[in-house]
Amino acid sequence: SGGKDSCYNMMQCVAAGHQIVALANLRPAESTGQSDELDSYMYQTVGHHAIDLYAEALDLPLYRGFIKGSSVNTGRVYTPCQEDEVEDLYHLLKLVQDKEGVEGVSVGAILSDYQRVRVEDVCRRLNLQPLAYLWRQNQEILLKEMISSNIQAIIIKVAAFGLDPDKHLGKTLDEMEPYLLKLSEKYGVHACGEGGEYETFTLDCPLFKKRIVVDSAKVVVHSADAFAPVAYLHFLKLHLENKAS
Repeated sequence: SGGKDSCYNMMQCVAAGHQIVALANLRPAESTGQSDELDSYMYQTVGHHAIDLYAEALDLPLYRGFIKGSSVNTGRVYTPCQEDEVEDLYHLLKLVQDKEGVEGVSVGAILSDYQRVRVEDVCRRLNLQPLAYLWRQNQEILLKEMISSNIQAIIIKVAAFGLDPDKHLGKTLDEMEPYLLKLSEKYGVHACGEGGEYETFTLDCPLFKKRIVVDSAKVVVHSADAFAPVAYLHFLKLHLENKAS
């Protein structure tokens, strides 16, 4: 997704001795007319326009597929169903497996059983090992770890009480940490945004060969709710920059 969790989990994979050989990303089907945001139970789609640069920054091949299905089978147990968006993941990972011979999949899920069950189902069918190092970790500690491990990610979507599009979109995790911890304590907002409170996009991390720079972006308001407005950043112009070696 390009967010902090998938990025930090990749770092954990590398630390555990695994090698990242390719990236896989699902984006909204062009025909939906929703070029940015898709209400998906399963996937983060905001920021997907910048994923090409993300792959270039990591210097890895990128495999992309379209989200053609929808959240059809939303039960606690997933049974494969062709119209479900989970099958889009199956087809994409099968393609990566055929082309790259991968054996495992890095999964950034922290709390969502919904996502975990579905990714595990896809992995089981393809005989791939899911690697989810962040699973069930304490979110406050995780947020601190991400920041101290030099993940530079910005908030690109807000959707919770206490998060203000004008104030918080585009802010770094580092800048937001004290406030996110306060919201977590006061209102039970998940510190890592696992309840969908916010989403992020990673501009730099130790795995990146180059860093991503946002030149310009605009705020798009999805729903102007008085208490918890939903809004996201739409990147207009980005570029890659060499990192000081």
